[in-house]
Amino acid sequence: MRRALAGLTTRGRSFVAAGATAIVCAVVLGERDLLRAGVLVLVLPLLCMLAVSRTRYRLACARRLEPARLPVGHEARADLRLENVSRLPSGLLMVEDRVPYALGGRARFVLERIEPHGSRQLGYRIRSDVRGRSRVGPLTVRLADPFGMVELVRSFSLSDTLTVTPAIVPLPHGRLSGAWTGGGDSVARAVSAAGEDDVAPREYRHGDDLRRVHWRSTARRGELMVRREEQHFQSSGTLFLDTRRNAHWGEGLSGSFEQAVSATASIGVHLVRTGMSLRYVTDAGEALPAAPSEGAFEGLLLDALAVARRSRGHSLSAGARRLYTS
Repeated sequence: MRRALAGLTTRGRSFVAAGATAIVCAVVLGERDLLRAGVLVLVLPLLCMLAVSRTRYRLACARRLEPARLPVGHEARADLRLENVSRLPSGLLMVEDRVPYALGGRARFVLERIEPHGSRQLGYRIRSDVRGRSRVGPLTVRLADPFGMVELVRSFSLSDTLTVTPAIVPLPHGRLSGAWTGGGDSVARAVSAAGEDDVAPREYRHGDDLRRVHWRSTARRGELMVRREEQHFQSSGTLFLDTRRNAHWGEGLSGSFEQAVSATASIGVHLVRTGMSLRYVTDAGEALPAAPSEGAFEGLLLDALAVARRSRGHSLSAGARRLYTS
């Protein structure tokens, strides 16, 4: 009942005040008709308050964000499903999903009625021009009586996380200088270029493919020798992001820090998709080790860059130590 009293709208409070005033005046003046009118005006919001406070709407809510991770400037869709799991139909429902201002502000809907065990589908779009990780929800349902006297608020605990990643610029494909030091099949190319005589053979073992017999070494050693299997090494590298505040100029999307974050994301995604093993290090010593699969590292990198912030440090020493220890 206390919640219902607090839920009286401006109209409801006005009716209560008017009814109480009319009753007092009727008693003072001895006017029975005014007393009846005052009682009617006073009782109406109280009856609405009692009816709304005793409602036992049982509502279930589900939300889905598609996608849950998106680049800056793209749109995501939030789909809501509100279900009435009680045996009674719902009254007027005002539904509000809490959305941060950076994502467009709150989404509001009005539902006139949900039949017993029925459901309603709601949806809205989210767009962000600023990277970051934001919380969408929880959903709030406002219950109101038909006369607009009382309004109660009930909230769900369910919320979801939307990650807005930096803008990714497509980069042209091409070989990196120095890739011969160990990139994919580059070792195999180096062996082929050197010729068979430079391949270190080994003794023949049972089960070895006879097509790998190295005849020149066999003739020299007097026993079967086979070429060693070509070992393929994966290129590796490190993405280093300088987040020091005094190392960047400008603010917002046009500032050098946002451009550096976008460049790090673009280079990282490009290199990972070409098969390179990467790790991510910042000047503050924050590190993201290489992942076993390119898809896993790409997601982890974008998540880390989505929440990257400028640091107050003045030195690169912590990041430099990470380069040699991790």
